Amino acid sequence: MTASAQAAALESELRALGTPQRAASEQAYLKSDLEFTGTAVPATRSVVRSWCRARPDLTRRDLVAVTRALWARPVFECRMAAVELLDARAALLRADDATLIEQMLRTAGTWALVDGLAEHVMGGLTERCPELAATLDRCARDDDFWLRRSAMLALLRPLRRGEGDFERFSRYADQMLDEKEFFIRKAIGWVLRDTAKRRPGMVAAWLAPRARRASGVTLREAVKPLPADVRERLLAARRGALPAAHRCRS
Repeated sequence: MTASAQAAALESELRALGTPQRAASEQAYLKSDLEFTGTAVPATRSVVRSWCRARPDLTRRDLVAVTRALWARPVFECRMAAVELLDARAALLRADDATLIEQMLRTAGTWALVDGLAEHVMGGLTERCPELAATLDRCARDDDFWLRRSAMLALLRPLRRGEGDFERFSRYADQMLDEKEFFIRKAIGWVLRDTAKRRPGMVAAWLAPRARRASGVTLREAVKPLPADVRERLLAARRGALPAAHRCRS
């Protein structure tokens, strides 16, 4: 069966599990021009897992072909299935596949596809292939804000574990800290928040000299895991209640 035929079969399964009501609701929520089948994300993942179980000898070539065929369909759930498929068979991917992932990120058009693709697929591949850090550096300077957001989210998984390249994230965040785009502001805060759960002192120290520059969205998200007194000092600093040179310690 060709990759296109397999994608068509997967789409049929997804449609059978969807509802018109959910399709309309999801399309309105995401403000997307894609068609929606109204299939819940857990059901989409189940379809992908079943497809993978039936193909224990799946090759990288077939994985990429079916992923491309799914992504080519202007149907949200087909594209979600493509993301889930890459995540489910991430071990088959090579550094060269970053080109495909970047193409998908550029055409995703919604956080609901970008975030899993960036954090799980690109992030996982970058952990296994450190040479892709140069690709993230380039994406962090891209004109497309989804690529800039993705560069930060690709660093998230190891940072969440208390590991990872915080220095690289710091460079990205510093160059984007003054941006007005909501999805950039939210991503900076998100990465800082999850990093702070393991390393609150490091995040507080990073935020202290930047509290006035950071947007409210960024700062409110970032300080959530911090001790209450540190959180209040940082929020007060942004409001101008404390000198800009004030430093927080935790």
